[in-house]
Amino acid sequence: MNSPAPRSGSARRFDVAIRGAGVVGQTLALLLARDRLRVALVSPPRGAQETPDVRAYAINAASRELLRSVRAWPEADPQDTRVPPITPVSAMQVWGDDGGELQFSADDQGADALTWIVDVPALEQRLADAVGFQAGIERVSEAPAATLTVVCEGKRSQTRAELGLEFDVRPYPHKAVAARLRCEQPHGGIARQWFSNGEVMALLPLGGALGNSVALVWSVPAQQADTWLQADPTTFTQAVQARCAQALGHMHMESPAQAWPLELSRAQRWIARTAQGGVALAGDAAHAMHPLAGQGLNVGLADAAELARVLQQREYWRELGDLKLLRRYERARAAEVGAMGWVTDGLFGLFSHADTRVQALRNWGLSGFDRSGPLKRWIARHAMGQPGA
Repeated sequence: MNSPAPRSGSARRFDVAIRGAGVVGQTLALLLARDRLRVALVSPPRGAQETPDVRAYAINAASRELLRSVRAWPEADPQDTRVPPITPVSAMQVWGDDGGELQFSADDQGADALTWIVDVPALEQRLADAVGFQAGIERVSEAPAATLTVVCEGKRSQTRAELGLEFDVRPYPHKAVAARLRCEQPHGGIARQWFSNGEVMALLPLGGALGNSVALVWSVPAQQADTWLQADPTTFTQAVQARCAQALGHMHMESPAQAWPLELSRAQRWIARTAQGGVALAGDAAHAMHPLAGQGLNVGLADAAELARVLQQREYWRELGDLKLLRRYERARAAEVGAMGWVTDGLFGLFSHADTRVQALRNWGLSGFDRSGPLKRWIARHAMGQPGA
């Protein structure tokens, strides 16, 4: 189903206007409309996309249940002969740069999967379909009057800048290079990751449990990333094969490589009050982190879930844009987001350090953590988004 074209800004006042119609924005719209709020989803018309989207999201159990609750989880149809849009991850293998190794398995956690790798276009289309069926959501091209405006426009949000909400940005000297690769050997539902020579490479399984395609996410120095974008497919795949020690045999590119800069960023304030109403930030408009832990979208979806919960449980006399109400949301999310950013930044810094003594220590720590038992299980359940982790 194609989503309807957005209308120009309506003269009537909405309960909530959501600026940004990505995964986080559309999920929040569905959550709020389910609570009978009148939601405007602000999505300016976009031109045709010239290149295919090669990204893939790692969705943990909490995010999966959230998407299921709004009927936006792209379930695989057993009768559909097309490539499944969802691949359950049964195990994860992580290698350091000097013999360190760490493994997780779904069986050890008593779970069906550690996480699920979801094709981005499939998820966005399922969300658009769900929004199209929800009468409480109206797509508009211009921001209307609303009691509460939620900004989900991404890291370079113009609305956030116009409101004067400061966004601290610390660029990494790396870019993320992404591509789709077809492999000689099936991936076996295993997500693989290598920390080597200051680089971080992940191969995420695609095409269902029996597939042999992977999504590459490769964090490399910015100049090297630009070089890889210009390289011919054979040179590029040979470099990937060398970095991963031929883990899946020979590879062939299924898409051109793409790249984007990496950063650790966070808004100093997530909420504000204007003459028009309250404002809250969510998703990448509030924070961004290194993708090495695969938690970026999960953190953004947790923003949407928490904001919806705070609004639903507000006192009957308190309006949606009340600053005291919005502070509950800000306090609830700031600590978790800060902790996740600290972890990813710390890992990136640790494995980019060239000192041989640090190299030995980090690989000893990686292998030691693999044998840590209860601590390892606790960390795994937390990353999986399991309740009570």
